[in-house]
Amino acid sequence: YRAPFVLEGGAIHVDGEGTAFTTEECLLSPGRNPGLSKTEIEDLLKDYLGVETVIWIPRGVHEDETTGHVDNLLHVCAPGLVALTWTEDRDDPQYQRSAEAHALLETVRDAKGRELEIVKLPAPGPLYISEAEAAAIRTATTGMARGGGQRLAASYANFYIGTGRVVFPLLDPATDGTARHILQDLFPTREIIGVPGREILLGGGNIHCITQQVPATPAPA
Repeated sequence: YRAPFVLEGGAIHVDGEGTAFTTEECLLSPGRNPGLSKTEIEDLLKDYLGVETVIWIPRGVHEDETTGHVDNLLHVCAPGLVALTWTEDRDDPQYQRSAEAHALLETVRDAKGRELEIVKLPAPGPLYISEAEAAAIRTATTGMARGGGQRLAASYANFYIGTGRVVFPLLDPATDGTARHILQDLFPTREIIGVPGREILLGGGNIHCITQQVPATPAPA
């Protein structure tokens, strides 16, 4: 079926218990659904995702060319538990974006009426594309503008949850280890696997952007 609105996979997270997360920056952007109001989009999310509650985060990660995909800002680790991209650097443009998301998440309730537990994931970098990397991308593809010195929307929240493991991007030696330890605490029964993520990041996303979970089906009776 074709839903009557623009909704990429990275634009939403769900908790499996009736709650969806998205950003206003993304779904209300003029390039996606200019003819729909926030209320109309929320009604469509409820209809097509089967959710009862939609939590609207104001903005996504700084300089994210997806216009604020929620999967680059936070990850729903379990019902009532989210991991949020965070920086302590108040001079970083990401600080205000993460702070406003944190403030909102502290006040909302999910579809089951629960308060949310928020775990902070360190933001790597900041990371920037080199002149050589930008030139290689321009040579290899058309329609993807890249310039040397451009900030990359790097985030450890862009990870994949599998049945027995979590796969996350290795982005910055200064913060990779911290991110791994936090993810191990969040997923104590899963193996935490880090894979080099810069090449994917240069294309504008990361692990979660190029993967998709497949929900388990009920066992036959």
